[in-house]
Amino acid sequence: MATLDQKSPNVLLQSLCCRITGKSEAEVAHQFQYAVRVIGSNYAPTIERDEFLVSEKIKKELLKQRREADAALFSELHRKLQTQGVLKHRWSVLYLLLSLSEDPRKPSSRVGNYGALFAQALPRDAHSTPFYCTRPQSLALSYGERSTGLSASVGTSGISSLGVYTLNGPTPTPQPLLAGQPPQPAAGGGQPLGSRLAWTLPVSSSPSSAMVPPAARPPLGPPVPAARVVRPRRDGDPAGEVNEAALVRDILYVFQGIDGKFIKMSAQDNCYKIDSKVVLCKSLRDTSSRLAELGWLHNKVRKYTDARSLDRAFGLVGQSFCASLHQELKEYYRLLSVLHSQLQVEDDQGVTVCTESSLTLRRLLVWMYDPKVRLKTLAALVDFCQGRKGGELASAVHAYGKTGDPQMRALVQHILSLVSHPILNFLYRWIYDGELEDTYHEFFVASDPNVKTDRLWHDKYSLRKSMIPSFITMDQARKVLLIGKSINFLHQVCHDRTPPGKITAASKSADTPKDAAELLSDLEGAFQEKIDAAYFDTSKYLLDVLNRNYLLLEHLQAMRRYLLLGQGDFIRHLMDLLKPELARPATTLYQHNLTGILETAVRATNAQYDNAEILKRLDVRLLEVSPGDTGWDVFSLDYHVDGPISTVFTRECMGHYLRVFNFLWRAKRMEYTLTDIWKGQMCNAKLLKTMPELSGVLHQCHILASEMVHFIHQMQYYITFEVLECSWDELWNKVRQAQDLDHIIAAHDVFLDTIISRCLLDNNSRSLLNQLRAIFDQIIEFQSAQDSLYRSALEELSLRLQYEEKRRQREEEGQWGVTAEQEAEEKKRIQEFQETIPKMRSQLRILTHFYQSIVQQFLVLLMTSSDESLRFLSFRLDFNEHYRAREPRLRASIGATRGRRLSNI
Repeated sequence: MATLDQKSPNVLLQSLCCRITGKSEAEVAHQFQYAVRVIGSNYAPTIERDEFLVSEKIKKELLKQRREADAALFSELHRKLQTQGVLKHRWSVLYLLLSLSEDPRKPSSRVGNYGALFAQALPRDAHSTPFYCTRPQSLALSYGERSTGLSASVGTSGISSLGVYTLNGPTPTPQPLLAGQPPQPAAGGGQPLGSRLAWTLPVSSSPSSAMVPPAARPPLGPPVPAARVVRPRRDGDPAGEVNEAALVRDILYVFQGIDGKFIKMSAQDNCYKIDSKVVLCKSLRDTSSRLAELGWLHNKVRKYTDARSLDRAFGLVGQSFCASLHQELKEYYRLLSVLHSQLQVEDDQGVTVCTESSLTLRRLLVWMYDPKVRLKTLAALVDFCQGRKGGELASAVHAYGKTGDPQMRALVQHILSLVSHPILNFLYRWIYDGELEDTYHEFFVASDPNVKTDRLWHDKYSLRKSMIPSFITMDQARKVLLIGKSINFLHQVCHDRTPPGKITAASKSADTPKDAAELLSDLEGAFQEKIDAAYFDTSKYLLDVLNRNYLLLEHLQAMRRYLLLGQGDFIRHLMDLLKPELARPATTLYQHNLTGILETAVRATNAQYDNAEILKRLDVRLLEVSPGDTGWDVFSLDYHVDGPISTVFTRECMGHYLRVFNFLWRAKRMEYTLTDIWKGQMCNAKLLKTMPELSGVLHQCHILASEMVHFIHQMQYYITFEVLECSWDELWNKVRQAQDLDHIIAAHDVFLDTIISRCLLDNNSRSLLNQLRAIFDQIIEFQSAQDSLYRSALEELSLRLQYEEKRRQREEEGQWGVTAEQEAEEKKRIQEFQETIPKMRSQLRILTHFYQSIVQQFLVLLMTSSDESLRFLSFRLDFNEHYRAREPRLRASIGATRGRRLSNI
């Protein structure tokens, strides 16, 4: 042992074979050759490689043998070994020690199994040929080999043949076994070689051995080489009763969907049934029926794959799903080839066979337990995926993997990795290159080629919600849509030629299903990071291009200054210049004249310092003319938008801006008109003091004008500060914090909707708007009535002054001031003027009454509004409860409002 580390691995392996079998080096030549092939293959039994579990088993074995001191010593030595880096594969060493320490006389001993393993002849590979193909001649076993090696391997590890049918996806065929080497004669005799690697695996390597309880397995005792029986005829005995051997052959055919001699497919019942004429005991009939279910499950899966494998419209995702099903069926066929190989060996060697190694229905029932579970899962999955394709199919597979069974979950996860691979390839090409080649409409991003470039952002790309895989959240899908849409928007609308690779660094894509499986296992980690990184980089670059090259924020501020009357000096000067023109009938206006006035107003105010790109878009627009309209009714400012900024300022948005401008322009005109009324009253007050008969009428004019001024001032304050300024502040904050263009568009739409709603321009406020327009009309009518009053009064005042001046001149000349006729005419004219005063007073009284009644109705509508700001506006409009005293409904409304406020408190 001192020179153990100096020996070659081959020498050590040969020594190990001698130690296990108890034979000399010459006698273990064939076992040594087989051991070399096993070690050199890529096949490994399914054993959980947990160092802690193996160490715990060793300690338990020591405690069972009442060796507590040895157990404590082992624990201490193992702890020291873990702190040092002497051994890289500690688990393998511990597992070997545990296996060698077991009693070889026990049937369940690993050493005993290994002894039986090496005692038999060297096996050969035959797993790649389905059992319905040409019978592999290389699988023929001699009588002696079957009676010793086969019975030992199958008898001691009966269900170990399921080891090749793993639960973690298809098991690759061991390369050493694919060579199909011819059997080599043994050193001591001429036994032919033939068996299956899976038959010689230990019990622990079989997945199904862990799933099937011991009570459900057939008793597989130790081999009895001396006991031999005569195999009955496969076609049945003379009495007509079918024996078990014939049923086994039929069952193997049924497993792959082929009708047997006694078991055939019943189209009426849609299941495999044993012919009613067949004489068979109940136990064999029941067992055969249970086994025949695998054929029905196989047919369901195979029918689905055959029907869709050649259907190109099924798409790449569907083809991947079919490929995953084909892989599972291939593993199933490999297992069937193992069973068929054993059956062929038994037939080729004659009628005598060891009963412990022969194929029976009970053995098939145990061996096919795990494949049946897998086929059931596949069949149920096929039913669940009927009529689905693309992302919807991936969602169905993902939903079916939500189970507590780890083996079923592993199977579905493997299928999901294959199915989702095309979807992830679509996704990465979309978010990193902006390319969408979805021929069969499988991806959750849809494209409409008929949409023009100006509507690319809004209409060209959309989400197919039914195709969003369930493992991708709606937020992730929205970000994926925005990323690719932003790349195409930059290239096609902004004409930005920056390669996508410079906008965001492309990370590793899902090149293989294994990469897709790793990505799907960390959806909230690596996958989310990929999406977020591409989303933030692309959106930030797009907003930078829009703000830097296309002045998006400057255009937004220009809308506020001009179309929403935010530039006060410009709007006031424009009204002063337009007043003569807009007072004329609308049919006499010319747009070029109004455009010249607009340019004059720009040059005379602070608007001249705006960007030239902004000012050249500002224009005049004349609305549709109706009979009787003046220039005030048809005039409007306009702002031309095109290119990328038209994505934010769409036609619908510009229509909203036009409606809001007309409303604000009319309200501003009322303020301008009341200012002129107040100027007229102040300027004419002194002149008309000499006409005391007008004092009552003028006082009435002053009162009505004050009511109107108060109303308009409160409305202007509400519109300017509570609506426009507050909404603009919210919009500006959202725009500055926006992460993508959709956030800006959504914030802008909310801004316009809020303005239209709170400015009484929506459908719900139509009655309020009609009342407000009626109030505006009363202000215009009051201006006309006051102008007529002042015109008549000033004309009368002028005639009186002329009469007095003429009389004074004649008195200075020494003549009589006036004649009797002139005095009579003067008195008559004054009398006629005084007779018109009651008419003026009556007209003003009617105007006042009509105005106040409209205001009262307006206040009642405000009080019953669902908008709290409109209810507060009614309090300011009637702050001294002047209208409340006149309108009973208003008192009731105010009381109800106060009651609601108290209940809310």
